[in-house]
Formats: sequence, C-alpha cells, structure tokens
Amino acid sequence: MDVEKSSNSSFEDLTNAEDTKDIRAAQSAKSEKPATFDSAGASVAPDSDYDPPTGSDSESENECDVLGNKQLVKRIIKQAPPDARRPVRGDLVKITFTGKLDDGTIVEQEQGFEVHVGDFEVVHGLDMVLPMMKVGEVAKVQLDSRFGYGSTGLKKDNESEPIIGPDAHLTYEVELLDCKTEDFADLKTFEILRKYGIRKKERANYFYKRLEYNNAINLYRRALDFLDDRDGDPDAEFGKEDLEQLSNSDLQTLLEDRLIVYNNLAMAQIKIDAYDAALQSVEHVLRCQPNNSKALYRKGRILEGKADTQGAIKLLQKVATLEPENRTVQQDLARLFIKARREEHNEKEMYQKMLGQAKKMEQKTASRQKQPLVDNSKLKLLGYLMGSILVGVAGVAIYRYKY
Repeated sequence: MDVEKSSNSSFEDLTNAEDTKDIRAAQSAKSEKPATFDSAGASVAPDSDYDPPTGSDSESENECDVLGNKQLVKRIIKQAPPDARRPVRGDLVKITFTGKLDDGTIVEQEQGFEVHVGDFEVVHGLDMVLPMMKVGEVAKVQLDSRFGYGSTGLKKDNESEPIIGPDAHLTYEVELLDCKTEDFADLKTFEILRKYGIRKKERANYFYKRLEYNNAINLYRRALDFLDDRDGDPDAEFGKEDLEQLSNSDLQTLLEDRLIVYNNLAMAQIKIDAYDAALQSVEHVLRCQPNNSKALYRKGRILEGKADTQGAIKLLQKVATLEPENRTVQQDLARLFIKARREEHNEKEMYQKMLGQAKKMEQKTASRQKQPLVDNSKLKLLGYLMGSILVGVAGVAIYRYKY
C-alpha cells in the first residue's frame, strides 16, 4: 500500500530576496535614463520594446541571476509599464506561459492560467519569479531541474515514457497578464470557496504522488483555508452573513470536501512521522463521522507509530467489521497480532530477567548478612581456645614455682 520515500526538493520562498531589490533598482534607474534614439533619429521611451543596437548593456540590466549560481535566471523580454504593480505572496495572478526543454520541445503551455502566488500551483522556479515581475511584463526564465521537476521528472498517469525526463533543464517564457489581491468579500461565495479548495487539494495530491510530502501538507492546509473556516470544529457556528450566502446543501458539500482533505492531510503527516499532527487531523474527521473507515484506519496507523499496538488492533478490528472485504486491513491486522505476541513475549522475557536479577540480588544480600555471623562465631571459638591455653600455661608456671 505504501511506497518508498524519496528525497524531496525543499520549497524556497525568495519573494523578499535581495535580488528583487536589485531588479527594482535597475528598473528604476532605467526609467530615469535619458531618451534613447533609434537609427532613424526617433526617440524611444526607456520602457518600450526597443532593443538598442549595442545590446550588452541592456541585457545586463534586464537579466537577473536570482540565486547567483545560474540555477535560476530571469531575463526581461518585454518591459511592463512603469506604474504597473508587482504581485505579492497570496495574490491571484493570471499568466500565460510556455515551457521548453533544451532541444526546444514544448512540454508545458497555458493561456490565461490563474494561480495564487506562493501556493506551489506552478513549477517551483516560476512561482519564485512571479513576485519579481510586473503586470504586462514578459520574461524568459531558465531554471535548473532543482526548480523544475527534479530527479523524478514528469509523466502522465498510466504512461511509462516521461514528458519531462529526470534532471531536465527547462526554459519558460511567461507573461504576467493580471494581478489581484482578493478581498475577504470575494471569498464568501460557495463557488469560489469550493473552486479554490478543490484546486489546492488536487495540487496537494499531485505532490503526494511525487513523494513530496511537505509540499503536499502545505497545500492541504491551504485547501482547508477555503473549505474550513471553522478549523474543523463541527460544533462551531457560521456567522449570520455566512448562513445567508451558503445553503444547507452548500455547507454539507464543503463539510464532505474538507473531511476528505483532513484524511489526506493525515496520511501525508504519517509519511513524515508527524504522528501528533496526524492524530489531530483524523480527530477532525471522526468527530463528524465516527465510522469513517479511512480515518479509523489512519488512526490505527498513527497509534502503531506511537507504539500503541493494542490500540491500533482495536481500531483495525472496527475497520474490518465496516469493510470485511478489505484485504489490506486484514493483512495489517494479522501483522499487528503477530507484533503484539512478539511484544508480549519480549515483555515476559524482560520481566523474567528482571525477576531473576532481583532473586540474585536477594541471595547476595542474604549471604552478605550471614557472613558476619559466621566470622563472629569463629572469633569466639578462637578466643575460648586461646583463653584455655593461657590458663593452662599459667597453671603449669605456678605449679613449678611452688614445688
């Protein structure tokens, strides 16, 4: 049922990196430059698409080695208007992008694609570069496999040949079409809440399948931001404004969606041995659905991880009654019974050893207590003998002295 772990690429948040300051300074300096003239003598605005004939100075201003190691390089192809805004983490942006391999093969292409900045919804390198762009800007982004699809690559489900091979370098051309900071009122409708929640959940599932459990956990939590504004507490009440906008069927749908997310979140937390956090996640589910077999099974896995084998057996027995045809549960239950007997045997051996050591200690203590008594009796006997000898010697001496 489980798959082996692989090394995960950590997600680096560079939205506030010093490099962004350098880009802003460069762009600010460019906007203050004197007018440029083309070969015909006509003036060209500093922020236009015009490339001066010299080329090298312009390229140095428009190109940024984000990390300083050539693993993530951004080059401006088309400048944005001077007053255009930059997105920040959490903003909803609309982008168009094309991703290519080194040989020019197109492997990704999207038009008017909506993502939340910093939410792992596009390839890592693009997500890092978006806060460094302005609305209307077109940029070329070259990224190392570390910020792309890593050593795993990318392939479609049920296909053996990968779309993107392991350790592939990628080049993206991306245009930032729009940027919006969503107001709280924008997130009150059922359609938006569910749309965003499901989108985050599906992206989290993608990372889970790639064994990138930390990224999956972050996205499951983001999904809950939209699906569960009561923090999973079924006894909490929505505000009056919420009730006016959400019908009972809407609330029920959101409840079912978030219970699925909590179950998935618990499984990802189990994968990284975060058992206490996973236990909290499944408890959210079991408070609403006490007989949810997936939550019960995962709670059993958690208890086993926390060395509570008997508790895990009880939960899996309950799951087995709910799903009698589930072979995985039956196999795990048989394994836990064997584990419990082994633990019981080891516990008995440990107690026997402890008892044997205790008896030996008692015998040693008793022998030490008896030893002084034996020594004292020997000393007394020796004292009597010596006293008798002395009396005899004294009697002989007196007899000879008198006679």
